[in-house]
Parts: sequence; C-alpha cells; structure tokens
Amino acid sequence: MKTLIIADDHGVVRTGFRVVLERESDFRVVAEAGDGIETVRLTEEHQPDVLILDLQMPGMSGLDVISELRCSAENTIIIVLSMFSHDDYVLSALRNGASGFVVKDSSLEELVEAIRSCLSGRRFLSRSLPSSLLDEIETGKDAPTSRYDQLTTREKTVLKLVSEGLSTAEIADKLFISPRTVERHRYNIMSKIGIRNERELVRFALEHEIGRSVDRSSTRPTPPDTE
Repeated sequence: MKTLIIADDHGVVRTGFRVVLERESDFRVVAEAGDGIETVRLTEEHQPDVLILDLQMPGMSGLDVISELRCSAENTIIIVLSMFSHDDYVLSALRNGASGFVVKDSSLEELVEAIRSCLSGRRFLSRSLPSSLLDEIETGKDAPTSRYDQLTTREKTVLKLVSEGLSTAEIADKLFISPRTVERHRYNIMSKIGIRNERELVRFALEHEIGRSVDRSSTRPTPPDTE
C-alpha cells in the first residue's frame, strides 16, 4: 500500500483527487493540507510515499515546501500540480527536488500515471510539456552558472537570514520550521558552495550582496566619556 498526501488550497480539488486516487487498490490518502505550512507539518509527521503538491500555496510557496521537505522527508516523492506550465516553473520545481510535474488541466488518469511512474524511479512530465525539459535536468544543460544559483529557494532564504545575524533558533521561528531543519539547510548550503564554517558562509553572502550583516555589538551602550 502506497501512502499519499494531497496539498491544495481548494477543498473541492482535494476531495476530487482523493476520490480518484483511492479507487486504486494500492493507494491510500493519509492526509490533506490546505496551505504550505500545514503541508510541511503533515508530510514530516506521516512521511508518505508521495506528496501531490499545488505549486501556488498560501503560507509557504510550493517551491519552499519542496526545498523544506528535501531535508525533513527525503524519501517522499513530490509531484507538482500547477496551472502554470511555463518552462521556468517546471525547471524550478524539478531543480528544487520534485520528481514530476502535472499540469492541472491534464486528465486524472495522467495524475495516476505520474504517481506510478515516479514510484518506479522515473521522472514524469505532463504530455503537454516539452520532453526536452527532462533532458535539460538529466544532462545538466540547465546547470546553474554560479555557486549561489546551485541553492534551492529555501536555502537562499536561510543564507540571507544567516547573513543578517539571526541564530538557528531565530531562523526556525521566522520560517516556522524546526532548528534541526535549519541546521540541515546550513549543512547543504556549505556543501554546495564549498565552505567550511559560518564565518565563511557570512563572507560568501556579503560578497554576493545577499542580505545585510548585522553587527550586534553596535547595540551595546557607548561607555561614558571619562574626560
């Protein structure tokens, strides 16, 4: 039995998908989510085999959800559903860690096909999308041209907050994620850009004009003039 979560901000859409998916004898929908934050929480809790994710979600964007779950639900396959079929949307979703991309006006049978294809280890794109997009991902033709561009959307956000002087706990609170997930993002960022410690991380951010370093010492009171 393969477990699934459906994430879409429209209840009627979630209900329709649930009815179709649970007709499959080996599929079981274990939860539904109506916003990005709830999607992350439920996926971390249930660790489903598949997450069906709307790209346009309130609370946290679909791309941020994908980036988040690549740290906290690594084994969950993410299939994006979107009304937007522009190449940039598709490539961004795949780069961030999605395994499939299904355009919302596709048939429900195609969604089932996408799930089964991704469960078997393959990527999947709707038939209305150019197959060359998969070639770009798999051959590296879309590879980022800079170290910064290698980072996911969420990793860029974490890097910005680190450069502004926020602690792990403060970043976790601001992004509604766990401190452990923040630390995993830090590790992934440093691995991707090839640095060894937080001082180098902040220097990298400043060199790339990411955020603004906060000098916490500047808030200390000035000693009185003794003259």
